[in-house]
Order: sequence, then C-alpha cells, then structure tokens
Amino acid sequence: MGVTLNRGSSNASRLVLASSSPRRRELVAALDLSLPVLILSSDTDESTPPDWQPAQIVEQLGLRKAKASSELLKDEQAADSLVIGADTIVVLDGIVLGKPKDKGDAIRMLTDLQGREHEVFTGVACLDTSTGRELVRHRMTKVKMKPLDRATIERYVDSGEPMDKAGSYGIQGLGATLVERIDGCYFNVVGLPLSLLSDMLAEFNIHVI
Repeated sequence: MGVTLNRGSSNASRLVLASSSPRRRELVAALDLSLPVLILSSDTDESTPPDWQPAQIVEQLGLRKAKASSELLKDEQAADSLVIGADTIVVLDGIVLGKPKDKGDAIRMLTDLQGREHEVFTGVACLDTSTGRELVRHRMTKVKMKPLDRATIERYVDSGEPMDKAGSYGIQGLGATLVERIDGCYFNVVGLPLSLLSDMLAEFNIHVI
C-alpha cells in the first residue's frame, strides 16, 4: 500500500535518501512509497569525538549526512523535501568497528567477532527542508556470531563482501551464514530499521500503511 500524506504538517513532495548504500536504497524501495525518492549522497566527515557513545555517534552522523545532502538540493527541491540520513556501526566490548581498511583488517575484525555477541547501532535522521524540523533516533540489535575457523574467515573475506561493511560482514548476503542468532531488528543490522523509519515518517504525517 502506498504512502498517505497529510500536507497539514509536512509540505514534502519527495523523500531524499542521503546514502549511496544499495542496501538502504532497496529497503526504502520496499516501503513502496508513492512519493518519489531521490538518492543524493555526499562526502561527509565521519570523524567523532572519542568520548561519544555509540548511540550518539550514529544519531549525529545520520543527521550530519542528512544536512550535507540537503545542501546539495536544487532550489525547487530544497523547499519541499524530507531528507533521510542513516549511519550504522558495529560495537564489540565498547569498541567501534568500522569498515575494514584491507583484507587483513577484515580478518582481524571477524576473528574478534567469531563466537561472540556484539551490538549493531543504526541512527536515523529525518530533516524537513520546508520547516527545518529535525527528528533523530536510533535502534540497537544484538548479534551472536558462530564460532569460525581461520579458513572460513579467509574464504569469506576473499569473497569481497566484507570490504565495504561495518564490522566486515553483511547479514543480508553470505554473512548470514556466519550469524548464529540476533536479538532485535534484522533490518537494523542491514543498515536501515524500517519499523523505526516508518514511525518517524508518521511523525511528519507520512504513513507507510
């Protein structure tokens, strides 16, 4: 079912996804919105102060991405868009694991994660360009990895899948075979918690169902 839009509280005539991630693009498309969706990512500084907690990191980076993309909108688009920014990190023992620098880094991360539970945080930010209203939230999912031997880890890294993913695995791909269980939202681990996003859109009177 398509989106229902009440223009009394939002003038948005399009959604803007501030991400180049094909996974987030597919998830937004899965909502089957009748509003057009524009993909507009930007180069955003992702450095954060060392004392920021995981929830603060993903929320602020999601908002930073949304703001950066909103600045790239053309004049006619900037007046009536709802910009969505998101950021995902993997946290093990309080340490943030980003995207691997190389194969060796990916092997190191997966060796640390194997057989253990870690947390995945995704922050979502919505920015209404017509009013300047910002809404920022996050979700956390716990993920338990199977025990993995070195050969399995190396074969997975050689597949190339881990190289552009936080924590060096993709749960929606081959990485699903490495995961023993999850506690929380699956789509949060993929990179965009759809349940949370739909609740946030509803606060702008954009209803998915």
